[in-house]
Parts: sequence; structure tokens; C-alpha cells
Amino acid sequence: MSHFSDDDLLALSGIQHFAFCQRQWALIHVEKQWAENLRTVQGKQLHERVDNPDFFESRGDILTTRSVPLSSYVLGLYGVADMIEFHAVEQGGVKLNGRDGEWLPVPIEYKRGRPKRDNIDEVQVCAQALCLEEMLNIEIHHGFIFYGETRHRDKVIFHTELRNSVEELAKQMHSLFKQNITPRPNYTSACKSCSLVDMCIPKLDGKHSGVAKYINKFLSRELL
Repeated sequence: MSHFSDDDLLALSGIQHFAFCQRQWALIHVEKQWAENLRTVQGKQLHERVDNPDFFESRGDILTTRSVPLSSYVLGLYGVADMIEFHAVEQGGVKLNGRDGEWLPVPIEYKRGRPKRDNIDEVQVCAQALCLEEMLNIEIHHGFIFYGETRHRDKVIFHTELRNSVEELAKQMHSLFKQNITPRPNYTSACKSCSLVDMCIPKLDGKHSGVAKYINKFLSRELL
């Protein structure tokens, strides 16, 4: 994958949107559209409680920081990690000012809901880890996702398949963004929970070439 410049970087948080629905991602990041619903408001409130770039905590062999800026010029992404824990390790970590030994960063992403059956949350925390690996020249094997509904951390292993998924998603994001493309809608049961459903009109699928045909289809029903 080629290297990107500052002007080319896309929002890292968008990789979760993209994995969930490419059209949703394009509406937000290409067309700059947004709408709130209960889920997005609750998610925002959870992140606001964590957001504190001045936060620092030391407990034994773990140092905790919040709201840490990240970037990757290989993936072409930038963003902010909700929380990063630095764990004391014998080797394979980084040196920290004023601290002895080596410390391995472990990214922790906060989500409002519950663990999902697919990997759309996992790709986001893995992307954060890939940014840290590039920035610090280290290897990170795992991270965590804290879910607001379960109040529990789920461990995420950054295996090769997940890393490859992140790289491929980032590549596709840049391709669509460069071409200024918003994919056509593809209605699924997940559309009901999307805050952009009224903007997206997901039932306006590939069978209708435009809004006019979509409207005419339903008008013709009334005339029957």
C-alpha cells in the first residue's frame, strides 16, 4: 500500500462505518451528511465521558492516557484513541520519559452497545493499533473494546486476517473517496437502526434508476 500525505488522510473512525455499510460511510464522509438518533446520542455521551487529553493515571505496571492522537501514512488514516494503556514489559515496548523499563501500548475503544457477531468494531481498534505500530515502530498483539451495555471489556487479538481486513477497508475507503462515489443502497435489517435511514432511503435499491422512477412506481400502484 502506498504512502499518503497529510491532505490525503481519512478519519480512522470511519473504518467502522465503512465495515458496517459503505453507503453510510459515503453519506457521512463524502457527502458530509449526518443525523442523530438515540444510539448515536448515547454513543457520543459515552465518548464524552472518556474524552480528556489531560488525563493520566498510574496504577502499578499500567499507565493510562486518554484521547491520544493517531495517524498512519501507510493506511492513510488519522484519528484519536479513546484510551491507551501502557503495560510494563521486559522487551518489545517503548521508552517513556521519566519511566524506567519498556512500556507496551494497548488501545482501548469505547462502544455504547454490545459485542457484535461480525468484526466491524474490531477493525477500528485494530486500525488504532496499526497506527501506533507505525508511529512507535513496535508490534502490538491485542487491544480491548469496552461495551457500555455490558460494562465489560472484550479482548481483541490483532491476527493476520484482521490486519488484512483493516488494510483492505482503508484501501477501499480511499478509492471511493478519490472517485467521490456514494454506493447505491442495499436494504437490510440493520438499516432500521441507522440514524441516516431517512437520508439514505435504502429501499430505493438498484431496481430503481432514480427518484422519479421510484415515485412513479408507487403512483402507478395507486392507479391500479
